[in-house]
Amino acid sequence: MPAPHRGWHEDSAAILVGGLLVALALAVGWLWRPLTGADSRAEHPKGWPNPLAASINKPQTWDASPAAAFVDRKGKPVTMAILLGLGWIVAVSAAGAWLRGQRVTGVLPGAVLLALLGGLAYLLAAQKVIHFYNLEYPLWALLVGLVIGNTVGVPRWLAPALQGEYLIKTGLVLFGAEVLFSRLLELGLPGLLTSWVVTPIVLVVTYLFGVHALKIPSKSLCMVISADMSVCGVSAAIATGAACRAKKEELSLAIGLSLAFTALMMVAMPPFIREMGIDPIVGGAWLGGTIDATGAVAAAGEILGRDLGDKRPAEVATTVKMIQNSMIGLIAFAVAVYWSGWVDRGASPLRRSLAAEAWLRFPKFILGFVAASIVCSWLFTRGAGPALWVDGAIDGFTGRLRGWLFCVGFVCMGLQTVFRELAPVFVSGRPLVLYVLGQALNLALSLAMASLTFGWLFRQGGGP
Repeated sequence: MPAPHRGWHEDSAAILVGGLLVALALAVGWLWRPLTGADSRAEHPKGWPNPLAASINKPQTWDASPAAAFVDRKGKPVTMAILLGLGWIVAVSAAGAWLRGQRVTGVLPGAVLLALLGGLAYLLAAQKVIHFYNLEYPLWALLVGLVIGNTVGVPRWLAPALQGEYLIKTGLVLFGAEVLFSRLLELGLPGLLTSWVVTPIVLVVTYLFGVHALKIPSKSLCMVISADMSVCGVSAAIATGAACRAKKEELSLAIGLSLAFTALMMVAMPPFIREMGIDPIVGGAWLGGTIDATGAVAAAGEILGRDLGDKRPAEVATTVKMIQNSMIGLIAFAVAVYWSGWVDRGASPLRRSLAAEAWLRFPKFILGFVAASIVCSWLFTRGAGPALWVDGAIDGFTGRLRGWLFCVGFVCMGLQTVFRELAPVFVSGRPLVLYVLGQALNLALSLAMASLTFGWLFRQGGGP
């Protein structure tokens, strides 16, 4: 008997599932709110303890024995929380399959295997040396998928569970809850100028250089590389890739380049800033405007601050990066309009209006991202208690689940990527040249803007 047809697009499914998960985290946090010290940041530095935190975790840092990954720093076993985290992935996968009209029983076996492969990627990323160099789980997730997909291939029974884009989009809806407007505005005008002026300039110039100077045949590949490098890494690549309908192989290539250079820049930039005598606040803003991944930005900021005995570089770096993250929706919409009105103009015999075509291409899951950001931002400003409520929900559940969804989503992308389809472009080296030159422009303009804003125009006693 065929599965019932519900007709849900994966973007709609991601918005519904992601929204319900954010609501669940907030509801549980409110019901189990602390009876004393509910308004005290000193008592609850990471927000109110959320009971859902016990239902999801990831492998911990380990050195010689992988078994150490299943015990936290306090000696407490986390095996059950990791297994329950895998269960959340299977549940989200099943919900997406059901909403989209797939047979759930046909998806479950594959979803279990994909969750386990995501756990393997997390385990590899948690190894002490690998963790030190910040070679994070997205890189290992892609590699795990690429190795399997380009050697033994994807078995037929696993194919229905490959919902990589749905999982990543759901994770991005959860990520919206972390983009809190009040925190973005802490840096004021210098933070906005550093992120919102440089980023679109770098994106447009890099894209045009790839298309017209390097003559890369795929415009969508140029776009995802440019967005990935200039905005905020993986999240921007997924959003713009959906707007310009990039191939999975193109997304994997762009993300792979981004992750490799993110690790390199995270290690190299803090000592460079210190040796060049750059103001630590300017250096923190520079890190936030150029390093792609939010986690790597925070780590680089902490390294710089630790070397200089100053906590402010990490705070500035992370906030500048979050301001960039807030641009995801606007960038995706602009790409949808540009692709509809110029790149693919006349490609369809049944021509719609520009507005209709742009709306058709616009990645709708961005609406869920924006809605989660608005709701959590509003709650966060209601007082000290609500701020701790939101922080607890993010730190204890949605942030952790987002990481798992991204991880398994990248495994799926790797499994579905066949690099021989992009071999001519890849072997030419032009995507690498595009990324390197675009990042060089990004580094130069970001340092100039950070020096202008944080170092001169808005300098207040050596810091913002």
